[in-house]
Amino acid sequence: MATNLDLEEQEQLDQLKHFWQQWGNAISTALAVIALAYLGYTGWNYWQRQQASQATVLFDTVERAQRSADLVLMERAVSDIKDKFGGTVYASQAALLLSQSLQEKDRSDDAQTHLQWVVDHGADSGYQAIARLRLSAMLIDKKQNEAARQLLTTTVPAAYQPLVQDRLGDLAVLDGKKSDAVGLYQSAWNAMDPRAEYRRLLEIKLAALGVAPKAAPEANKP
Repeated sequence: MATNLDLEEQEQLDQLKHFWQQWGNAISTALAVIALAYLGYTGWNYWQRQQASQATVLFDTVERAQRSADLVLMERAVSDIKDKFGGTVYASQAALLLSQSLQEKDRSDDAQTHLQWVVDHGADSGYQAIARLRLSAMLIDKKQNEAARQLLTTTVPAAYQPLVQDRLGDLAVLDGKKSDAVGLYQSAWNAMDPRAEYRRLLEIKLAALGVAPKAAPEANKP
């Protein structure tokens, strides 16, 4: 004979079965989605770590090739790291190193190609800004001032903005726009840390235009 406890347990089981029949599929689906999301997240992190680890090996090859002046090996290693691990910062670093070595060998066109790759595909905005500044200098040397200006007319990290303004000031000087150049140099000077050595170069440029740098009004406030 069933006891009251048995009846209560059976009623609870029946309620649980009814609940599961009604909501079981939805709960299972939700749990599956959560599990897949977690696995996807951990899998993505693992893949990222693997990419970075393998890219590091190739980047070490790039650095060794640069130290030994083995440009052939360096180009091959950079090509591999860009093809296989182009989404890592190591690819941008490698391309910047190679462009420097190529420029030293008077292969400016090839150097520009790698700088442009960093601008277009770099995984880090700081490295992209460096590539823009270097590439703009090369374009200025080739009298391609408008191309250089367009390359610099973009948003860059705050730390690089004064250097961009300085380079734009150089372009303004070349275009004979003295007032624009003064404004750009002055803006760059104000944005830099007062202890920065680069500030002295800006002071020389301003002096050449017949003006002295002026501290921003905010800097004079107590």
